[in-house]
Amino acid sequence: MNTRHLLLTGLTLALSTSAWADFSASPEEARGIAKEAYLYGFPVVEMYKTLYTQAVDSKSPNYKAPFNQIGNTAKAFTAKDTAFVTPNADTPYSFVWMDLRAEPLILTLPPIEEHRYYSVQLIDAYTQNFAYLGTRSTGNNGGHFMIAGPDWQGQQPVNIDRLLRSESNIAYALYRTQLFDEKDLAKVKQIQKGYKVETLSHYVKQKAPAPAPKVSWPKPTPTMSETPDLFRYLNFMLAFTPPQDIEKDLLARFAKIGIGAGQPFDLKSLSAEQHKALEDGISDAKAEFATLKKDKIDTHQVTSGDFFGTRDHLKGNYLYRYTGAKVGIFGNSAEEANYIGYFVDKNGQPVDAGKHDYTLHFDKGALPPADAFWSLTMYDGKNQLLVANPLNRYLINSRMLADLRLDADGGLTLYVQHKNPGKDKQANWLPAPNGPFYGVLRIYLPQPQVASGEWKIPLLTPVDAKQ
Repeated sequence: MNTRHLLLTGLTLALSTSAWADFSASPEEARGIAKEAYLYGFPVVEMYKTLYTQAVDSKSPNYKAPFNQIGNTAKAFTAKDTAFVTPNADTPYSFVWMDLRAEPLILTLPPIEEHRYYSVQLIDAYTQNFAYLGTRSTGNNGGHFMIAGPDWQGQQPVNIDRLLRSESNIAYALYRTQLFDEKDLAKVKQIQKGYKVETLSHYVKQKAPAPAPKVSWPKPTPTMSETPDLFRYLNFMLAFTPPQDIEKDLLARFAKIGIGAGQPFDLKSLSAEQHKALEDGISDAKAEFATLKKDKIDTHQVTSGDFFGTRDHLKGNYLYRYTGAKVGIFGNSAEEANYIGYFVDKNGQPVDAGKHDYTLHFDKGALPPADAFWSLTMYDGKNQLLVANPLNRYLINSRMLADLRLDADGGLTLYVQHKNPGKDKQANWLPAPNGPFYGVLRIYLPQPQVASGEWKIPLLTPVDAKQ
């Protein structure tokens, strides 16, 4: 019986530091392995941080609901919401953290009017989007959908519309329900009340199986994602993820620095040389990301669609999976939404509203082509959260077009800056922090010309230099 099986069938699954797995790699080899393992494990650990604050720590201001229950946020995100970076303020969220060890869950969706976009993004412990429910994938007529873990073997009820499997026994269902405006909030709340979650045994009215072992969820630390301590949390989370055959050799390589499902990872047992090798490997990984961001992300040579999706879509590119978790964890797959990040201006310079005002201009007939809607949202460059401002305006989206002022030629110019541009331009003002920022243009259900490049992405233009 292997270690992972013992952990999952014992009385308690916990993060241990009482022993130390073999660290057989030389310092030079360990540095290379640490780089790979950091890129591989960062999304898993970042996901754990969100899991802990939303489903485990009931005292957290970001707590939503216990495992296998749904938590609804009946408001759009604001600057006060800090559970995860780069939040979407267009669509109030609902959250289900799924523990699939004992049995599957049934997600029931109500019928929703055809003109309203909604989705349920199903995410495994690696942050891979393994499936979707909702407008694009299953329509707006509702239905019953079963989510099963990797170990489940059983009979699918006849009235289940679709069976979907997660690679991991811990998974996340992230619901987005389009909010048209403040007056629409009551309707969104009513829709959210129709989202139902129940265990398979409850759904079919049969006796529940034996409960899964109790888990001692380790408390996150402030630096857990930035230091070798990440590997300790990675080992804990890997106990919920049966190894994939395609990763057999990779995981064997990771084992040379003590990484393995459910294994202890005690940094105090390392020599100074070994510890430095891990830190250097992490630095190498961060440097590789920085190069990717500068050369390809900031220049729009790669898009969000490259970073989010299924395992098959990502094709083993752990740098891309890391990038997704780093710049906007739980981002949508390309067919669901396209994300365009504005980190630099048209001259390739980092955007900073403490130094410049900016405009973003769309030519007549060249607004983002979306079958659902589009939205430009502002984020603080320092903390990656929404920006507090006098208008309480965090975005400009296609639902607001009637209230925006068009240019004389029918185009649209948005003013991206810290100070109010004046009454004549305020309708088109997207408030920025007094310092570094970035914007994200989201295109929900993007039309083909987005992926083909036929639609040209407009760039931020600095309009003045402040003294």
